Amino acid sequence: MTVKENIKGKRKSKAKGCLIVPLFVVVTAVGVGGIGWSKLSKEHQEAASLPLNAVDFSKLNDGAYHGSYEGGMYKWRANECDITVANGRVTDIQLAGSEDPGAENTDYVMLYERVIEAQSLQVDTISGATLTSKAYLQCVENALIQAQHE
Repeated sequence: MTVKENIKGKRKSKAKGCLIVPLFVVVTAVGVGGIGWSKLSKEHQEAASLPLNAVDFSKLNDGAYHGSYEGGMYKWRANECDITVANGRVTDIQLAGSEDPGAENTDYVMLYERVIEAQSLQVDTISGATLTSKAYLQCVENALIQAQHE
C-alpha cells in the first residue's frame, strides 16, 4: 500500500467518525425530547380534565376558608387560596401562594373576580393560561367544599 492510499483510508475513517458523533447527538436529543413531551402531554391531559362541579354555591356557610391544590402529577400548578364567604356568597378570593412557574402569565385576579361575579366555578378561563386557570379554580373549589360542610 502506498503512502497516498494509506492517508486516503485514514481520511475516510475520520469522516465516518465525524458523522457518527452528530448522529448520536441527534438521536439522543430526539429520545430525550420524546420522553419529555410524553410527560408534558400527560400533565396537560390531567389539567384539562379537572372536574369543577363539586360546589353548590347556594349552600355556602359564612366564614373564611383556605384551599389548596397540589398541582397535578408533577406539582407544576400547585397553589393555595383564601376565600371569604359572607351572607352565603363568595365575597373575596386571594391567592395565598403558588408554585406555578407560569403564574405571572395568569391574571388570577380577573379569574377570581369572574368567580365572585358569577358565584360559580363555571367561568371563562384566562386566554393562553387555560390549564393554570383550571388549577386555580380547583383550589377555589377545594376551599368551598369546606364551606358547604360547616
